Amino acid sequence: MQKFQNFWNGTETNPSPANTFPEAAPSAAVLSGASPAADRGGLPVLSGMSLSELEAALAGFAGTDPYRAKQIFARIARGASSFDEMTDLPRPLRRRLGKTFFLRGSRVSGAMEDRDGTVKLALTLADGAVVETVLLRAPAGKAEGRGRFTACLSSQAGCPLGCVFCKTGSLGFLRNLEASEIVEQFLTLAALVPPGEVSPGQRGISRIVVMGMGEPLLNLSSLRKALEILCDPAGSGFSRRRITISTAGICGGIMELAEKGPETELALSLTSAREELRRRLMPGTAGNSLARIKEALGVFRTRRGRRITLEAVLLGGINTGGKDARAFVNFARGLDAVVNLIPWNPVPGLRFEERALQPPSPKETEEFRLMLEQGGLKVTRRYRRGRGIGGACGQLGGILPNQGDSAAVRAFPSLS
Repeated sequence: MQKFQNFWNGTETNPSPANTFPEAAPSAAVLSGASPAADRGGLPVLSGMSLSELEAALAGFAGTDPYRAKQIFARIARGASSFDEMTDLPRPLRRRLGKTFFLRGSRVSGAMEDRDGTVKLALTLADGAVVETVLLRAPAGKAEGRGRFTACLSSQAGCPLGCVFCKTGSLGFLRNLEASEIVEQFLTLAALVPPGEVSPGQRGISRIVVMGMGEPLLNLSSLRKALEILCDPAGSGFSRRRITISTAGICGGIMELAEKGPETELALSLTSAREELRRRLMPGTAGNSLARIKEALGVFRTRRGRRITLEAVLLGGINTGGKDARAFVNFARGLDAVVNLIPWNPVPGLRFEERALQPPSPKETEEFRLMLEQGGLKVTRRYRRGRGIGGACGQLGGILPNQGDSAAVRAFPSLS
């Protein structure tokens, strides 16, 4: 909890730069475990309602036409940040909505942009908790001439798993996010995509990865509802096949995904297929053995027919040797999986037992890739984007750019 206090108060950062995120502090309600609704005066938030819930909520509004719910749902999906922006609604209805509901429950409290186009936002929630969310821009091919944008969403404030190579894991765990708080990350990021950067007929954000702060499968009910809202054709209409959920290996959650959906892609943050080493690197996963995880992945693969990605965060001198590669190949056998190599993105102060963590050398990474390919695996390597602003994989949680880094901090007109 102390590390989370530091994050909120702006002191859990690199020592050199000025903190660009305004101070925020958790309310007494959140520290006591109360629902964030207590900090909103009990008013419901419309961004977290499905269309059917919104229709039911407006049913008690005398004289309100039923089609108004669909109008409001669509306007929320298109990024409306206030009821006053919904000019297609009668003014008396807008006033009544403003007295009865919150449109959104979070606000942007900080924004940073890297030279590679990556944007990291800090969102302060109704109870004072802070989460980070990232907009990644991948250059398109020359023929396309425009970029592709991915929204990286958080599912929890903090994380209970304590992976030693992850900044978020070092903060500890505060609470699960509500569906509205997940949806609002997407809506806020979508507003940052310049219209001129989107190919004709394409949406602003082309992919969603639930790989931000937290373990998604420990908050599956809120995540499922958020994705239901985002994928509703009456609203954002986002394709489930363009959504990837990344898990550290929560077997019960994987089985629930296999049984009940949603129909998304699945990635496993494996990092090491050596049981003993994995438990030391990822202590919060100790109750989920590699054998059980592989069994759950097999069920998911069979029932959902979706190819699985195995993610490997490569740590210099720790999990990049020959026995690590052989264990990885053995684990992947029969899963028809793609392996995604992620050279560790530096986080100051993180250690594994008695040693400071280091990224692998280019030679280590290449040799590990070759060993996996020789074992018959299909291997990809993740592009490093957002490192200059602490927005890359494993860096979320208040890291700010070092002096001389490639980051530029600026305010966005669409956020003001």
